[in-house]
Amino acid sequence: MNNENRDGVRAVARALDVLKVFTVNDQELSAAQLLKRVNLSRPTLYRLLETLVHSEFLISIGEPQKFRLGPSIGQLSHVWSSGQNISAVGQSFIQRVRDATQETVALFVPQGTMRLCIAELPSPQALSFKRGVGYQERIILGASGKVILAYANTSIETIERYGEGLNIDPIEIARELRQVRSLGYAISKNALIEGAVAIAAPFFDSHGQVAGSMAVFGPGVRLREKKIKEFSSILVKEAKALSRALGQT
Repeated sequence: MNNENRDGVRAVARALDVLKVFTVNDQELSAAQLLKRVNLSRPTLYRLLETLVHSEFLISIGEPQKFRLGPSIGQLSHVWSSGQNISAVGQSFIQRVRDATQETVALFVPQGTMRLCIAELPSPQALSFKRGVGYQERIILGASGKVILAYANTSIETIERYGEGLNIDPIEIARELRQVRSLGYAISKNALIEGAVAIAAPFFDSHGQVAGSMAVFGPGVRLREKKIKEFSSILVKEAKALSRALGQT
């Protein structure tokens, strides 16, 4: 790591230290109070405060000036809590899919250009594929990401942005997404792991917006065409049930 990168990492760590000072009992703090709680020089603290206010992780209020957590923190909190709620609500649904398929089942939610695994039940079989809660991957790659994009009415421009740095054809991806919508689920083979097959169905929130995907993963030697058709039916049924549990009418 060069000096410039090292300095950038240090600045991020210091900014996070500032944010973590705020608590339920200390929701508004002055610069003088912050200086007592973080091991930073006054000039460094003021530079960080200026950056955090500009990015809306903090807001500046009152006279004398005090700081409190800003809307960007609220946005991150909303994403995190939504994921936690979906994970809790979704456990019984992915349990039923895992019991019916005996393959690994997971829930994913979109995170910008990525998708995030928020729940997973691994296959009990010796030959299986699993990634684990917290795993992230480019949303443009694989069934569990493409099914989200298919129901988000993703434009060619967005596909190009999501596929930046990858060897993909945006026109072909757009055609795939239309096909996914017509089927109601997505299938990928050897997309991220050689020999792996993934089947994914979308689930929706109370506003009718796609909130994520439920996916089954298994080896191609077991997930042949007959199994794919059988499992996709189970998956779509349980994904719809999860959508209803999340408030979709």
